Parts: sequence; structure tokens; C-alpha cells
Amino acid sequence: METTPLLQNVISKRSTSALITHGTYNEQEPAGDIVEKLDTKDEVWTILKASLPLVTTFFLQFSLTIVSIFSVGRIGKNELASVSLAIMTFNVSVSVFNGMATCLDTLCSQAYGAKRYDLVGIYFQRCTCMIIVASIPLVLIWCFSSHLFLLIVQDRQLALLAEKFLRGMSFGVPGYIVFETGKRFLQAQGNFVGGQYCLFIAAPTNILLNYLLVWNEKLSIGLLGAPLATSISYWLMSIMLLCYIKFIDGKQCWYGLNIREAFRGWNTMLALALNGTAMMLSEFIAFEILTLSVSRLGTSSLAAQSIASSLATLLFQIPFGISVAASTRIAYYVGAGSIAMAKIANRLTLLLALAVGFLSFSIVFIFKTEIVHIFTDDEEVAKYATVAVGILGINQIFDCPNVLLAGCLRGQGHQHIGSALNIFIYYVIAVPLALYLAFDAGLGLKGLWIGIGVGVFVLAMSEGYFVLLKSDWSQILLEARKRNSMTSQI
Repeated sequence: METTPLLQNVISKRSTSALITHGTYNEQEPAGDIVEKLDTKDEVWTILKASLPLVTTFFLQFSLTIVSIFSVGRIGKNELASVSLAIMTFNVSVSVFNGMATCLDTLCSQAYGAKRYDLVGIYFQRCTCMIIVASIPLVLIWCFSSHLFLLIVQDRQLALLAEKFLRGMSFGVPGYIVFETGKRFLQAQGNFVGGQYCLFIAAPTNILLNYLLVWNEKLSIGLLGAPLATSISYWLMSIMLLCYIKFIDGKQCWYGLNIREAFRGWNTMLALALNGTAMMLSEFIAFEILTLSVSRLGTSSLAAQSIASSLATLLFQIPFGISVAASTRIAYYVGAGSIAMAKIANRLTLLLALAVGFLSFSIVFIFKTEIVHIFTDDEEVAKYATVAVGILGINQIFDCPNVLLAGCLRGQGHQHIGSALNIFIYYVIAVPLALYLAFDAGLGLKGLWIGIGVGVFVLAMSEGYFVLLKSDWSQILLEARKRNSMTSQI
């Protein structure tokens, strides 16, 4: 790693800050302690400044499906329950796309830090093609999902309505994928606002389309209108984002469409993508298992689970937005060879996680009753949902650190650690405990959320151990240099 002679002759805070911002020093330099002292506040501000548009983007993007729940849920209890099954299945499925796309948080950011701008565009193309191929079998499952739902839910009407909803959502899958990978292509270049701008237009459009296709007397097509509105919005988002890259910002890392490179070298990317998917998918599948098991407790409990799960996904967007900003920052420093700054960003991410966790807990726990009544007027559903949302609030204290520590692992390129921990803890500890407390111990919906909470706590502690105590930064740097030294990985 090269040292910078300017840093050895620091004469002002301004010059030191400028060097730090561009990651041009390493931890062996004499001024390392001064650098950390001077730039910690700037680093916190940088991560938070990047997080705000990311969190806004995730909230707006998640609002597309939330609008569907509001829109269809007001039709009746059966419709709300069916949409619950469909949305949970949709969230699990797209978590595969999101998880695979997180490999770009590592690859594109490290390539950009290493000034391999050509690789940033190539990674974007490869990942997009890879995820589209992976989406084909999932979409086919959606289209015939009623057969799977009937294995668990006895109500045939619920199963058919859920399948109908998913068929409508299938039209928007390619648009969703391009938007996800396109966002990360921009984020690696330090642009966190492009996706936000697109959603400023797409989110209101989605509300309008839901009104026209679900509620308008002349144009309404009933339940199917909600997923079609969302699918149209996904295509609108992706087209606008590509236009943003072409005409406004982001094309500096675009060296043209390269079909040959887009369909080769998937091995290294696939390893990171699958582990990233496992990190996200394990949690969503755990929630899917719990949602399907809740059907045994009755329609009211299932509707209450829909509310609590939707709120959990909504809250997830806050720490996840910060985690993307943090992972991008850490990966950039790793790619640039600045181990000391990567360490600083690593530690600051944990502090932010704790702060966000306690803030989220305070808001959700105090206002749980008011939050539940936003979703439903049914008092029986509200009673069950209020208990579940209260436990969800407590879980935020540990879930926020869990999400942000996962971001640290992505920045390091160590998704394999996160995937192993997630799979083991959710399916050996959390889900079995949740099912035991719900059915054997007779706690019902409350027991399901307590069991998940225990798993989230154990996961946060485990990830903290590996991130803070077991990170081998020299090896992390070598792995990044090896990836960035090749234009194509076969």
C-alpha cells in the first residue's frame, strides 16, 4: 500500500480532512491517530448524509406494496388475508433479487475505490443478467402458487386470490431488478439520490394507479388492479433511472453494453450474491413460515400478522438504508487501500446501529396502538396486532445492529459469515422457539414474535463478534485487490 508524503507534513486540519476524504493514507502512517481524531465527526456525517436519501428511497419503494395492502384491505377481511399471503411471498421472492444485488455493494464499491471504473459498469451488467435469469423459476412458481397455498391454508378462495395477486406482480419483475442493480451502480459512485428522484415520481403515480384500477367505478378491475399498478410503477422506476444515468449522472462508469462480459465471469459474483441472498432470505423465509403457521390461529390472527410483518418490513428500511451507505463506504476504503478509514467506518456503523435501534424502539413501543389503527378498524385484529407490534418494537433494539453489522460484512466482502450465522440462528434457534412458544406453550401470535426476537438478539451478538473482533483487514485488502486485478472472472 502506498503512503502519501503529504500526510507526513500535515499543517492544517483542512489538508488532513481532504486527504482522509479521498482515502489516501494507511494505518501505518505517523499521523494515523490525528487522522482518526479529526475525521470521525466528518465520517459520521458522510454516512448519515448518504443514508437519508437511501432510507427515503427504501421507504418510497416499500410504499408501493403497502399501498396495495391499504387499497385491497379496505375491500374486506378475506382480501386483506389473501394479500397478506401474496405480499409475504412476494417479499421473500424479491429478497432473492435484493440479496443477489447486494454483491454490487462489495464489487462495484471496491472497484470504484480502486479506480477500476470499467469494472463498475461490467459488474452492473453481469448482476442484472444473472438476477433476471434467476427470476424465471420464481415467477413460474408465483403463477401457480395456489397449489402451494392450499397445502397450508384450507380456504381455497384465499389461495386463489393470493395467486391472482402474484400473477399481476409478475409483470413488474424485470423493472424491479433493473432498478435494484441500477441503484447500486450509482451508489458505488457516491450518488445516493438518483433512485430517490425516480421514486418521487413513481410513488405518487402508484397511488393514482391504485385509485384508478381498484376504486374508480369506470376503470376498476378489482383485486388485480393493485398488483398491476405496482408493476407499472416498477417499470416506470427502472426506465427513469436508466435515463438518469444516461443524461444526468453515472455514465462516467459506463463503457457501453458488453454482452460477452455480461454473461461470463459469474462464478466470483455468484458466490457473493448467493451468500448475500442467504443473509436476507433467511429472515424473510422465517417470517413466511410464521405467517403461514399463523393461519392455524384464525383469520384475525393472520390479518394481525400481516400488519405486524408489514410494519417490520417498513422499519427494516431505516437501518438497511444506513447499512447500504456504510457498506459502500467501507468497501470504497478497502478498494482504495485505506484500512484505517475502513476500521473507523466499521466502528461508527455500530454506534449508529445502537442509536437507531433505541430510537425505533421508543417510537414503535409508545405509539403501537395508534400505529395499528392506521391499518385496520377491526377491533379483534387490532387487539392481536397491538401485542405483536409491541414486541416488534422491543426487537428493534437488536435488529438495527443486526442489519448494520450485516452491512459491515458486505463492505468487507464477507457475506459468507453473515449467511452462515443467519441460516443457523434463524432455523436452529429462532423459528423452532417461535413455533414452540406459539403452539406448545399456548402463547399464540405473541409467542411467535418472542421467538423471533430471541433469534435476532443472538444474531446481533454473533455478527458483532465477527465484525469487531475477528476482522482480518490485511486479508480483506488482499481479496479486494485480487478481484479488482481481473477484468473478467471465469
